[in-house]
Amino acid sequence: MSEVLYIKASPRKGRSHSLAVAEAFLEAYRDLHPQDEIVTLDLFAENLPPFDGLLINAKYNIMHGRPHSAGEAAAWRVVEDYIAQFKGADKYVLAAPMWNFGIPYRLKQYIDIIVQPTYTFSYSPEEGYTGLVTGKPIFIAGARGGSYPPGTLAAAFDLQIPYLQVILGFIGFTDFRIVLIEPTLEGGPETAQARRREAVAKAREMAKEF
Repeated sequence: MSEVLYIKASPRKGRSHSLAVAEAFLEAYRDLHPQDEIVTLDLFAENLPPFDGLLINAKYNIMHGRPHSAGEAAAWRVVEDYIAQFKGADKYVLAAPMWNFGIPYRLKQYIDIIVQPTYTFSYSPEEGYTGLVTGKPIFIAGARGGSYPPGTLAAAFDLQIPYLQVILGFIGFTDFRIVLIEPTLEGGPETAQARRREAVAKAREMAKEF
C-alpha cells in the first residue's frame, strides 16, 4: 500500500481549475489503487507556522546544538511534524495555480517549512548539495490565466512551474508529471472550459501510470 500526499494550494474550491484537474487525477488513481491512502493537505486551511523570529532562532539554535528555550523547541517540533508528513508519503499530487507569475504565498510558506538542511537536503564539501527525498513521483496540476509556451517571450514570466521543478529537484525529485491548464482568462470562459476538459482527460490517462 502506498500513501499519496495531496497538497492543495488554491483557496478557490469548486472554481479552481488546478483543483479540478488534480481531483480528476486522484479519482482515476483511486479506481486503480483502492488500497492506497490519500492524505489531503489544504494549505489555505492549515495553520502553517510563520517563519518569524521565534522559528528562525529555533532553527539555528537547535540545528547548531546551542541552548534554546522551550518555546523554540515547541516551534521547531511543528516544522519537524510537517517535514515528517511530507517525507512519509510515497507519491505526491500538487494543485497549484499561478499567482503574479509565481506560486501562491501559502505554497511558498509550506516550501520554506519543509526545505531544511539534514531533513530534505544535505551538504558536504565533497558532494555539494544532495536531495534527500528521492525515488518518488509528483503530479502537478498547474493553472494560469495566460499562456507561457516555451521559446516565447511570455515564457520568461513563468516563475510557477520552473520554480517548482527547481526547488523540488533540489530536495531530490526527478519524476515530474505535469498537466497545465492555460489560458484560463485571456481566451475567455469557453476557452478556459475547453482547456479544463482537455487537462482533466490527460490527467485521468496519466493516473494509469502513476
